[in-house]
Amino acid sequence: MTFEIKDDSIYFCRAGETGRLSACGENSIRFQASASGKLVEQDWTLMPRKAVANAWIENKGSANEAFIEVGNLRARLEECGRVTYFRNGEEILREQPELTFNMGYRHYKSKDSNLWNLRVTFEAREGEEFYGLGHERMNVFSKKGCTVDLRHLNTKASIPYVYSSLGYGFIWNMPSTGTVELGCNRTRWNSDCAKGMDYVVIGGNPRQVTAELANLTGHAPNMPEWALGFWQSRLRYEDDKTVLQVAEKYRQMGMPLSVIVIDYFHWTEQGDYKFDPEYWKNPKTMADRLHKMGTRLMVSMWPTINENSENYAYMLDNNMLIRTARGSNRVFEFYGSQAEIDPMNPQTREYVWKKLKENYFDNGVDCMWFDEAEPEIHPQDFDNLVFYEGTGDEVALLYPYYYEKMVYDGMKSEGMEDVVTLSRCAYLGSQKFGAVVWSGDVASTFESLTEQVKSGLNMAMCGIPWWNTDIGGFYGGDITSDYFKELIVRWFQYGVFCPVMRLHGSRLGADRSRDIKEPTGGDNEIWSFGENNLSILSDLVRLRYRLVPYIKKHMDIASKTGAPVMRPLFFDYPDDKKCYHIGDEYMFGSDILFAPITKQGQVLRKVYLPEGSWILTKDGCVYTGGQEYEVTAKLSEFIAFVRAGSDVLAVFNE
Repeated sequence: MTFEIKDDSIYFCRAGETGRLSACGENSIRFQASASGKLVEQDWTLMPRKAVANAWIENKGSANEAFIEVGNLRARLEECGRVTYFRNGEEILREQPELTFNMGYRHYKSKDSNLWNLRVTFEAREGEEFYGLGHERMNVFSKKGCTVDLRHLNTKASIPYVYSSLGYGFIWNMPSTGTVELGCNRTRWNSDCAKGMDYVVIGGNPRQVTAELANLTGHAPNMPEWALGFWQSRLRYEDDKTVLQVAEKYRQMGMPLSVIVIDYFHWTEQGDYKFDPEYWKNPKTMADRLHKMGTRLMVSMWPTINENSENYAYMLDNNMLIRTARGSNRVFEFYGSQAEIDPMNPQTREYVWKKLKENYFDNGVDCMWFDEAEPEIHPQDFDNLVFYEGTGDEVALLYPYYYEKMVYDGMKSEGMEDVVTLSRCAYLGSQKFGAVVWSGDVASTFESLTEQVKSGLNMAMCGIPWWNTDIGGFYGGDITSDYFKELIVRWFQYGVFCPVMRLHGSRLGADRSRDIKEPTGGDNEIWSFGENNLSILSDLVRLRYRLVPYIKKHMDIASKTGAPVMRPLFFDYPDDKKCYHIGDEYMFGSDILFAPITKQGQVLRKVYLPEGSWILTKDGCVYTGGQEYEVTAKLSEFIAFVRAGSDVLAVFNE
């Protein structure tokens, strides 16, 4: 192997590989390598950053070693090819050889035309825990011991990033499909298709690493105060009359309503991006009346399109749709075979935004809901997809990023300041486009609620501070059953302490309205679940609005520093080892600790309190931190503690 120090970076060349280690930002080092003989610069979603670096070569007798130091992080490149990383002088990450003699640390298998299937392996470390990788339907907090697919699906947003309990973050800076193995025998990152290997190591405690992650991938905007209230949605409002009736009933009850959401099949055809005039007589009048009530209007769009759409021929002829390497471009079956738009193409983004502005925003719509944002395809043959930026197995994880960028850029170009979109998927950097990510079409079960708590915390560690779930779950909820009436209360309590509080779902157990293209679900408003629940849910909505100033303060902090509002205990208590194993309670901002109840019939649960003095909101009792307690909460109660001395305690006593 040969080393060269140039531009404060280490350049190296060895048989079958050329690479570089360089400063990526403060306390972060970027590793890039290629088997093609040249480095291919693909920043993907990384933001330009400058940092002071120091690189040098040391003679170790028979072999040389190269070093680069950036802030608290140092990397050592040995002549055999192995890279080791140190934080403040302590080893945190080291490549593991797969072979005995030629010391293969990184492996490349040729696919075609300088595209490679590749992997890198690191040593497993006893006691190390990993968090991140987006959200997924798995009842797991620490991802240690898991093998996770890197691909987007409904209920699965793959963000190739982890935070390690050893004090570093790891960005797999390749939007390709693949897998990550966080096993007891090794840690291995696999890419199905890439031009080269690219990853970033960030040194620091959770707060430091999250701040640098935001610097590297983008900061979330300041969330507007109106978005922090209560959002009402269901599957589905079928006409403007129904929407206004629901909003008016909330108003008559004296219940604030920040956002009401119009779901799918309000359009004339998939891919038309406009209201069906048969059922939506005057969208502008509807929006104006909602605005007078203090309610914003959100409307769903899908990326699906077929030949019946007025936009199909033009978009097809101008390569604005996802193409396929084999067979038809119809990659999704839903009320007929559907193609999908390709927002990676800037022409697509410009064209679709023009339609959205003309048909929605000019008619008073305030924000868009990006459903199917993975996009959803069947079967999941990503290597068969052809995008503007490359084949699906090389770039598919970028899809939601450009989908969200489409409306963000469009709204900004029109001078619209409050950009808020609801998206079913995300990628590194999605946060800078004002994307509120939700966990997809999860089941209406207590098991699902349990999973959501852990999913939200892992998403928070990926630099996505705006996140939520369908309160009550999306499918299978019978609003007449005792099971669901209990579930909706417990999920509502959880929703109060989520970054965004949004009620949505396809409900059973009620008379369905007339069938318009797609059947509507049962009622899903706070008065739909019985009189007893109405009183409980109303109190929770009012509490949410009293919490808005507190949440707004922490949302502004999230925008500035990257620190998420909803975060694991270890984020604020990185030296408390117990906190790295607790994924069923969390901090909501700096002063509230929330412990949701997620089991049917449960009225008692254990709660661990970190150091300090804590006050239980429901009775004012004071608890000493550093130990575990059993706390009761009947159905009308929830378990939240406030740090002693915090002003937010008064909100719970009003």
